[in-house]
Amino acid sequence: MEKTFSILTLGCKVNQYESEAMSELFESRGYRQVENDDFSDVYIVNTCTVTNLSDRKSRQFIRKSKKNNPNSVVAVVGCYSQVSPEEVKSIEGVDVVVGTTERNRIVDLIEESKKNNEKINIVKDLKNVREFANTTNFDSNNRTRAYMKVQDGCNRFCTYCIIPFARGPIRSRTIEDSVREARTLADRGFKEIVLTGIHIGSFGMDLGDMRLIDLIEAIAEVDGIERIRLSSVEPIIITDDFMERAVKTGKLCDHFHLSLQSGSNNILKAMNRRYTREDYIEKANIIRKYMPHAGLTTDIIVGFPGESQEDFEDSMNIVKEVGFSRIHVFKYSKRKNTKAAVMKNQIDGNVKKERSEKLIALGEEYQEIFERENMKTTQSVLFEEKHDGVYYGYTTNYIRVKAKSEEDLTNKIKKVKILDTGEIANCEVLGD
Repeated sequence: MEKTFSILTLGCKVNQYESEAMSELFESRGYRQVENDDFSDVYIVNTCTVTNLSDRKSRQFIRKSKKNNPNSVVAVVGCYSQVSPEEVKSIEGVDVVVGTTERNRIVDLIEESKKNNEKINIVKDLKNVREFANTTNFDSNNRTRAYMKVQDGCNRFCTYCIIPFARGPIRSRTIEDSVREARTLADRGFKEIVLTGIHIGSFGMDLGDMRLIDLIEAIAEVDGIERIRLSSVEPIIITDDFMERAVKTGKLCDHFHLSLQSGSNNILKAMNRRYTREDYIEKANIIRKYMPHAGLTTDIIVGFPGESQEDFEDSMNIVKEVGFSRIHVFKYSKRKNTKAAVMKNQIDGNVKKERSEKLIALGEEYQEIFERENMKTTQSVLFEEKHDGVYYGYTTNYIRVKAKSEEDLTNKIKKVKILDTGEIANCEVLGD
């Protein structure tokens, strides 16, 4: 009799990568994946715990899964279960609790729970974890762009963030193993690799003299991989040497998600972010010196404890100074066991909402400015998918575009001219 499974993934690109790796494990054991709303033998919730909303979504899906099939096995994995294992275990309907390690055992654990009709909790303390847990993901649903997890953990301990407790200390994948996976991905038709991790700027610090740029250079040598893209990085890694070497590869995309969180020096210090607004602007300028049309995206938190109106204005102003191509705005959310959760001068929810709306509107304004600037230049696009005769893809600097074409553009890199602005900009294909 056919067995089925479903995975709900919350949170970051690392979680997406790990979910796809778990999917491969299930499929290799004869399971068939179904949609989250479908009747299934197994439901897996790959959780995030960055915000209270993430925790709430996890609990909602657990309850929904048991309604779909009361006899199903429900497993909760990831960051929420890592930091609050007893809380997760106590949720009605949960059968298996796994943290941010041991996911390679997920099929065995679920089958054991089903066979013995017992709950399993194997969340492990991460304090002494030092080795990168190797997972591979070769059968991504996206046949043109593949995510590759190359790093885990974080040692930064920003005052608002629970992730160091959820993911443990930094661990890096070896360059040799990363290149091996890149070759396999290239052989399977992937042209773009997105390097992802919890804090990829710290890649290699646990391996000796290795650094992120060394990894980029090594993957750039792999035949068939034509574009390398980075997930979120911190300003500290941006130097003239890094950018010179990155440009020389000819493959690193001119798109940097450069983590900011606040434009106020007061708030950055309170967050323990280890750079100033002046440092950040300098790093943005270094990027643009080597990649003039680079897309710079970022995250900004509003309503951090003690954030004055002047502090908020600093965040508004840095958006204008840097000229971000896109910003993601988050209202500060208390996370238990973090320093910020017990700070004085917590900001009223209505104030957070007002500031969030203002910053989002400003971000949209500068996104349009960036796209208009790019209408003056020729862009390179990897077309990834087709719907109703229209092809969709991203420029190297991360503008999503669409084009009609008689030619099959899927998994092809083409020069284009951007014709307008919007969530998905129309473009004209110019040829090779």
